[in-house]
Amino acid sequence: MEKKLNLTLKIWRQKGPQAQGRLVTYPVQGVSTDASFLEMLDVLNEELLKKGEEPVAFDHDCREGICGMCSLMINGQTHGPDRETTTCQLHMRRFKDGDTIVIEPWRAKSFPILKDLVVDRTAFDRVIAAGGYASVNVGNAQDANCILVGKESADRAMDAAACIGCGACVASCKNASAMLFVAAKVTHFAELPQGQPERYKRAQAMVAQMDAEGFGGCTNTYECEAACPAGIQVTTIAKLNREYLKSSFAYAEESKSSEGEG
Repeated sequence: MEKKLNLTLKIWRQKGPQAQGRLVTYPVQGVSTDASFLEMLDVLNEELLKKGEEPVAFDHDCREGICGMCSLMINGQTHGPDRETTTCQLHMRRFKDGDTIVIEPWRAKSFPILKDLVVDRTAFDRVIAAGGYASVNVGNAQDANCILVGKESADRAMDAAACIGCGACVASCKNASAMLFVAAKVTHFAELPQGQPERYKRAQAMVAQMDAEGFGGCTNTYECEAACPAGIQVTTIAKLNREYLKSSFAYAEESKSSEGEG
């Protein structure tokens, strides 16, 4: 049976990147427990528009837990109280009548606030551009079985590829580290034959870009794994560390060969 909730929302409002932000309180009434969290925000925005007020800006796209756009900090938790769930998949039945819900954007230097709950996550795009690609022509769908991949490698690659790039790992980490994100992308390619040509260059380039973007270092608190809506495990970080170490030796050997030839 559908129930209705009366809630108090405390939402971060900020007009622009350089503006002073603050929490603004909004009462909302008659929210259906069947509604998603973003649908609840839609209802609030409709009410604000009717009053002639500016609606709350927040990111969203697919609303199916696929794109990673719905990046919200809800009562201090990335994507809210449910494990392995994006904000758009969170339903209001997880809250009680009379609850106060604090809604904030991701908090990280590398994710500057653009407006209200919207942050700039193009730093992730630049990390991907630095090495998150394969130059090998993999052919069409009918060519998929030309190069066989062992089940264990395929499973690890698929698990890592589940990363949706939402940034919850960064927002939940006390150091704002992007290691889980970078590790997932590096592991995905490192486990597949098509990812081998740029394998060592990839690890070096993506870590260098991650550092250049101002993300913090990993101190193994495992909060990133707990916050990840795709369930990416910290074992991928261990894989990234091994790839980076191997690439360091590979470049050292190349340098020695070049000096010998000279």
